[in-house]
Amino acid sequence: MPDMSASASLAMTHLVTFAKEVDEDKVTPGVLGFIVFAVMALAVWGLMKSMNRHMSRVDFTEVPDPRAEPADSAGPKDAAKTSAEASGRGGPQQD
Repeated sequence: MPDMSASASLAMTHLVTFAKEVDEDKVTPGVLGFIVFAVMALAVWGLMKSMNRHMSRVDFTEVPDPRAEPADSAGPKDAAKTSAEASGRGGPQQD
């Protein structure tokens, strides 16, 4: 590893000697794994808190589309007729 800086090389040397003290048959994440997990958990917590703060500032009221047909224009008779036509029955049969 010739491209490593001196401080990174020194840190790796200390981590490798620390790892030698642990049982060679066990694989554990160790202190470094815990630190990485804790930092990620704190970052997610901070992002969730920020998102919650931003979402609470949103004031959204939906404006109806002026091009859409109003839903209240069809009466109860028309609604039953259109639902029967949509289901394929076509309404009551007269002979």
